[in-house]
Amino acid sequence: MDWSITPTNFRPVRIGKYPLWAVTAAFGGNLNASAEKLAATLDVNDTELEKLKNLGMYINYNGYGSSVADLHFAPDVLYREMGSYVSPFDFISENGLIFAQLEDGYQEDMAKAESISSQFQSTAVGAYLLPDEAWARRVSGVFGNHLANQNPTKAHAVLSYKNDGGYLISVRAALNNKIGADEFCSGFATGGGRKSAAGISHLPKEQLGEFIERFDAFYAAKMD
Repeated sequence: MDWSITPTNFRPVRIGKYPLWAVTAAFGGNLNASAEKLAATLDVNDTELEKLKNLGMYINYNGYGSSVADLHFAPDVLYREMGSYVSPFDFISENGLIFAQLEDGYQEDMAKAESISSQFQSTAVGAYLLPDEAWARRVSGVFGNHLANQNPTKAHAVLSYKNDGGYLISVRAALNNKIGADEFCSGFATGGGRKSAAGISHLPKEQLGEFIERFDAFYAAKMD
């Protein structure tokens, strides 16, 4: 699941006040085109843009796990580390150890994920079952984004084992038709999310076959 944060010291801010953080957040949500469009209005060179993209991915990566124990940093702790910086570049330069831990963890976990063969493939979808390890639970969301970027005509599902049994599932709609992820996942008891990206917090193991059949049928119909 995606561990959300409700800071006790939250205060509304003027829209557009922190555009560099907005670019970072858009990259983290795999909204790359929106991130690049906003960045084009700012004084950001290609090297700096890559740093913002990486930071966004790393923050998103640190938000996935079956429990906080799976993560490199508890989300509220990471929020407090970032919250005092007007610019993400200042955060990167002044919290180099935190950034390096996130970067090293991301790269190591993604290398492991990319070595995994798919559980199921069709013209409409791809489904990947990651092993029962903490790194797999951490990488479940960003690996889904990676797969979506690699093959934008397919929807993708990334399944990882939960500590208490069953599966945690991240679903990404096809990038060229970003619809239906919320509708599909809401058909399961613990599912929900956005049209382009959604998930299921708990799928019993005995429902794996049913999930794949429904996933393929749902997105095959979207291709018609």
